Amino acid sequence: MEPTWAYGWMIVQGAGWTLALVLTVIPVGLLLGLLGAAAKLSPFAPLRWVADGYTTFIRGIPELLIIFLVFFGGSRVVMWLLEGIGLPDVRVDINPFVAGVIALGLVQGGFATEVFRAAIQSVPRGQIEAAEACGFTRWQIFRHVTLPQVWRIALPSLGNLLQILIKDTALISVVGLADIMRNAQIGAGATKEPFTFLLMAGALYLMITTVATTGIALMEKRANRAYRRA
Repeated sequence: MEPTWAYGWMIVQGAGWTLALVLTVIPVGLLLGLLGAAAKLSPFAPLRWVADGYTTFIRGIPELLIIFLVFFGGSRVVMWLLEGIGLPDVRVDINPFVAGVIALGLVQGGFATEVFRAAIQSVPRGQIEAAEACGFTRWQIFRHVTLPQVWRIALPSLGNLLQILIKDTALISVVGLADIMRNAQIGAGATKEPFTFLLMAGALYLMITTVATTGIALMEKRANRAYRRA
């Protein structure tokens, strides 16, 4: 049997997978959130219907179920597609990390959609009309007028979503990702010292969330300072 310290080191190594998952999901969630918000505010009804269906599904289904659907159902969908192009004997298994990125990215994107939608709607219409009067293109208006204000307004809510994301990464352990939570369970089972290893896992999650909270607070302070100067 491995010594206790060896399993403790496994948990520290698992933090690498947890951080990698968080850092990969963040841009996926932000991109989906921006696209979802744009679709919800679109004048085209089909886009609004798709966005409404997406956010309704994400907010109404437990994250764990979404992970299972992606992990077990994703491979089935890929194999159906391969069968459709004449490769019926190819077997595809979704990697736990990839499944985690897809599942948590979809979850984060669904909630970020509502955050960005509310932030976009809070930008004064008069500023956009003034930019149009100055001859700005739609892209220039979005980049120089809308986006900086949306970012400042959305930051507190996005910070809350980041905290939720960090904790939700523990759910990916159920499909085999060797993250903090899974390695803590392995160590607890092997040494019969669950309290020690779960306490260590909790301390690592707390460290990560504390750093994330500090980073978001600094970003909020900088965004608000720039806004006041403007």
